[in-house]
Amino acid sequence: MASLLPLGGPTRALVRPPGNSFRAAISSTAARIDPVLARRQHAEYCGALREAGVDVTVLEADERYPDACFMQDPALVLGGLAVIGRSGAASRTGEEETLAPLLAERFPIARIVAPGTLEGGDVMVLPDRVLVGASGRTNRAGIAQLALALSQRRGPDGAWVDPIPVVEELRVAGALHLLSVATTLGPDAILATPDYAGLPAFRGLEVVTAPDEPHAANVLAIRSFVIVPAENLTTAALLRSLGFTVLAVPVSEFAKADGGVTCLSLLW
Repeated sequence: MASLLPLGGPTRALVRPPGNSFRAAISSTAARIDPVLARRQHAEYCGALREAGVDVTVLEADERYPDACFMQDPALVLGGLAVIGRSGAASRTGEEETLAPLLAERFPIARIVAPGTLEGGDVMVLPDRVLVGASGRTNRAGIAQLALALSQRRGPDGAWVDPIPVVEELRVAGALHLLSVATTLGPDAILATPDYAGLPAFRGLEVVTAPDEPHAANVLAIRSFVIVPAENLTTAALLRSLGFTVLAVPVSEFAKADGGVTCLSLLW
């Protein structure tokens, strides 16, 4: 059985700062987004990634796509395979093509095609399985295509790689993505909102229940570090008590567009 988790955690990240068009990003709130402040917050986020030992490549802002700073969604890298997604949001269609050539230089490529939709924010990678949220952005056809791609993946030398055995669907209600309500803290532990903490899908894992704070379950754990929204003081205290080095970053402008700390980078 081959794990899709990188040995020791991710070491590389692609990020893209928000452009001025970010003020028109998809949002469930009526809050006004300040792109200038968002860029300052993004720079702090990149600093936290570097402090956690990640080599960060910063792409140019892309004014054509207001949501392009949310790099986690258009593509993902699993076990040496780059999966080019297909967004469930029409305004984000095309973002994936800005990343495909960069990823094709590094990895074999698989694509999600119509009628499938899949965004990286719905994908949680565990040592023995992949959980994929069936949400407003990811559908069953996209999940099936991901499962097929993982079952047929090859390494850079063209050799077959043992597939991860199970891709499980987990229906997401009342949230944008699966990672809005649950994120990994390590190979065998997750942080989840109270509504999701008891799900059978999390069998065999240590489940930490997130405090009652906005986006509290959306944290980015990288080895002994964990990046947390600076606004979430209770969550930060909880994770420190578990032995993590907490890197608190302000993400207020991204939260206005329903984003969090996992959303802003494509990691491998």
